[in-house]
Amino acid sequence: MPKKTNHYIDNKEFFKQMVAWKKVVDAAEDSGDPRPPVTDYIGTCILNIAEHLSQKPNFANYPYREEMVGDGIENCLMYAHNFNPRKSKNPFSYFTQIIYFAFLRRIEKEKKQAYVKLKATEMMDDGTMHRWFKENYLEEGNRELDNPLMDVFQLSENDVERLSGRKKKRKKKKKKK
Repeated sequence: MPKKTNHYIDNKEFFKQMVAWKKVVDAAEDSGDPRPPVTDYIGTCILNIAEHLSQKPNFANYPYREEMVGDGIENCLMYAHNFNPRKSKNPFSYFTQIIYFAFLRRIEKEKKQAYVKLKATEMMDDGTMHRWFKENYLEEGNRELDNPLMDVFQLSENDVERLSGRKKKRKKKKKKK
């Protein structure tokens, strides 16, 4: 009896489908026709890769996980025609990389947006909002936070420093004589 695997994509079949679709794409480009859409099988594989990657621990807890998946699928559809079967026989890896970097770009966009919200809130705040969040929103153990709004917008000190454009000054080392 063959050993059962947990793979959700049959990479050999995926490769065969990509090669067949790529031939149709090349023929359409040669004749000047518009690029044909991906097949249902290829689309299903891309969707499965995006969904499974979004469930990995480094992406699972983001509140905008669906947007990440959507961005990943969109990027895959935009760049599927660039897959070169002569260079690689692993379309799973090709599309996983595209989706991974789409996720990272979405996370960065969302952090920038959260930073803008944080700064806008801080500019409008006269101190009452910080006080209210410390008294009502934060748990007893977290009252020592300097800026409770950073916790609300899910930004770390590192994120705020990086997004604000301020760089730490490096201390110059004195040379020993």
